[in-house]
Amino acid sequence: MDFTLPPHIEALRLQVREFVAEHVIPLEQDAANYDGHENLDERIVAALREKAKAAGLWAFQMPKKRGGLDVGVVGMAALYEEASRSPFGPLAFNCSAPDDGTMILLNKILSSEQKDRWLQPLIDGKVRSAFAMTEPDGGCGSDPSLTYTRAEKKGDKWVVNGRKWFITGAEGAQHFVLIAKTGDDTRKGLTAFLFDADQPGWEVVRRIGIMGPEEHGGHCELRFDGLEIPDENRLLEIGDGLKVTQIRLGTARLTHCMRWLGLAKRCMEIAGEYVENRMSFGSTLAEHEGVQWMLGEVAKDIHVGRLLTMQAAWKLDQGDFARSEISMAKIHVADTLHKAADTAIQLCGARGYSKDTLLEWIYRYARQARLVDGASEIHKMVLSRAYLKEKNDFFRWGV
Repeated sequence: MDFTLPPHIEALRLQVREFVAEHVIPLEQDAANYDGHENLDERIVAALREKAKAAGLWAFQMPKKRGGLDVGVVGMAALYEEASRSPFGPLAFNCSAPDDGTMILLNKILSSEQKDRWLQPLIDGKVRSAFAMTEPDGGCGSDPSLTYTRAEKKGDKWVVNGRKWFITGAEGAQHFVLIAKTGDDTRKGLTAFLFDADQPGWEVVRRIGIMGPEEHGGHCELRFDGLEIPDENRLLEIGDGLKVTQIRLGTARLTHCMRWLGLAKRCMEIAGEYVENRMSFGSTLAEHEGVQWMLGEVAKDIHVGRLLTMQAAWKLDQGDFARSEISMAKIHVADTLHKAADTAIQLCGARGYSKDTLLEWIYRYARQARLVDGASEIHKMVLSRAYLKEKNDFFRWGV
């Protein structure tokens, strides 16, 4: 593939960079701008979003006829990375998780009428969403076949009973995608549904405290006790729940990588500025060979991650599922984000460990990268299976 960005994408990238520098990064230093979960206060986010809309920088991933920019996955890779120069940038442009993945899924599989009801409010930023799959007490995580939350058909409705947990963004979300068991077949026993927060028969049991800063809505445990979902709100066919999951998580895993690369580059920015000015034994830290090795190693890993991510994005734009490419990017970029934050903290010393910079925020956030949307070990297993099936064809060049 050609890694040169089309001129219109490059122009947008520079606009996004300028917007983040002017409107988002200055907000990071004021503690009054944060909520109790170390994210930007909802009122601050709302004001940012209005500015982004006014600048024509909104919903890069969505169709133009619905108010987005429709830049393709390659364009998303360039713009998401730039947006994530601040961890709060994606919020401003409506390309943050979990709404981003939900919007991409619904845009692919809903009818036009369903999109008006379930997708458009998400694109407009009027509501938030959550994807309810993971379960406690032996339920599903990386293995959806272990799902025990069950949906039973009664007339023209489905009645749902069970539990979910670590559901990102659930507190305050309005639109939910739910994966439930509808049969015993390991491949076709799951079905996906849409439900609205205002429907009775379910509740948020608790918001689970986590190590790192949180997305809006946290990570919640849910209980379903007779939730009724009309059959018209079923996604695809009965038994297609695993397919829905794969559609959603495929691109969503890659958009995580795009955002994480932006954060990794920000760590380098902070560390680079510091070592160029900090004096030690008659020279700047940047002139010390050991410091140069540390910076060079992270710079190399970030660049490798960008190439992996962009190749996977390009293949998705060509209609390929890019399963192996996405898994490779997910493993490498998750490791790189953690390495970039850790190295930057080490180089900045006490300042990096303090809250005078975002480095400690990013460091705590980075630890989840090797877990979310499939632990790194799961993706390595996927790559191993692909290699054993394809042997040397695993390394084929596209023709």
